[in-house]
Amino acid sequence: MKIAWFCIPAHGHTNPTLGLVKTLTEAGHQVWYFSFEEFREKIENAGASFIGCDGYDFEMEDKGNADRVGKDKVYATELLVSSTLALDEMTSRFVDEIKPDVVVSDSVAFWGKLAAMKHGLPYVSSTTTFAFNKYSAKYMQESAWDIVRMLTAMPRINKQLKRLREKGYPVKNLLEIVQNDNDTNTIVYTSKYFQPCSDTFSDRYHFIGPSIRPVVEPMEKTSDKLVYISMGTVNQNREFYRNCINALGQTDWQVVISMGTNPERFDNLPDNIQIYESVDQMAVLSIADAFITHCGMNSASEGLYYQVPLILFPQTPEQDAVAKRVEELGGGVRLKSISEEDILQALQQIIYEPEYKNNATKISESFRSCGGAEEARAFLENIALYGA
Repeated sequence: MKIAWFCIPAHGHTNPTLGLVKTLTEAGHQVWYFSFEEFREKIENAGASFIGCDGYDFEMEDKGNADRVGKDKVYATELLVSSTLALDEMTSRFVDEIKPDVVVSDSVAFWGKLAAMKHGLPYVSSTTTFAFNKYSAKYMQESAWDIVRMLTAMPRINKQLKRLREKGYPVKNLLEIVQNDNDTNTIVYTSKYFQPCSDTFSDRYHFIGPSIRPVVEPMEKTSDKLVYISMGTVNQNREFYRNCINALGQTDWQVVISMGTNPERFDNLPDNIQIYESVDQMAVLSIADAFITHCGMNSASEGLYYQVPLILFPQTPEQDAVAKRVEELGGGVRLKSISEEDILQALQQIIYEPEYKNNATKISESFRSCGGAEEARAFLENIALYGA
């Protein structure tokens, strides 16, 4: 089986796919992975052939502005169109050369879906967030103002879609590109239990569970309780970190903070608090008792996989959807504010009230009972064989 795989330049969208890619290549299948130079080593280590998408004229200077993509649909559409057209000649050339049996594309790497449409190839969506339809979309509820802005922007959006049609892409409307339906073959990296409204999705949706890599560098647990704090690269809020340090420095808990690339430095730390630029997150979560998280899908899933209850502090609508689902299933509590009192109270609640650990364990069990990469491999093989 020959697979053309497309992804956006984001760790949270690339990392979950690598276990499946490795499973496919080890089974003798060929994977050509269209991505960006930053991810070459990871992709090649999974056994795929890397095809670089860097260096093409995307027309837009701030194409890396991920926050804006989530909030501004006109900007997102312009980026979608410009990226598709910038990569059009290259992707068409490679698709003609490779002659893939199936195209797998990240759910927001729309140029992959469009390439499948243009070349008449079977398409599979790789969804590293929740799957969304009209039922689960309530978890990312749009305001009336968002809808008004979208309607106002439609002439500009339609102008962009016309550019795609002129290049041979059979696109009728924006929804056709950005929305999957129950006829769309889809791999979702979570469980049916964790997925909101999972009973509303067809059997073309395969919920294979999160991709959890093994612990590489074990970490020692030095106290009875370990609290892990990681906000990804989104939260650069010095006051939040300072309040965490002040509140938790008074406890006898071991506290591990992963700051990412945050330039701030904190001196005179209490002995029980360790700050790192990065850690082996699996190693910390495997021994943690609580996790303060921004609710990125991967981080939340990794914490819950290790049965760690979560303090939920989402920063984007997508992360808020994850937080809502964790709350519904009782696997964590939302941080009321970044005050020292609220941080400490939330942690005491999930550490000392056993229901949170029990509910996190239920979610973990649902992840572990999924079919994983082997189920997804069989799913793709079936599509390649029968074309649907």
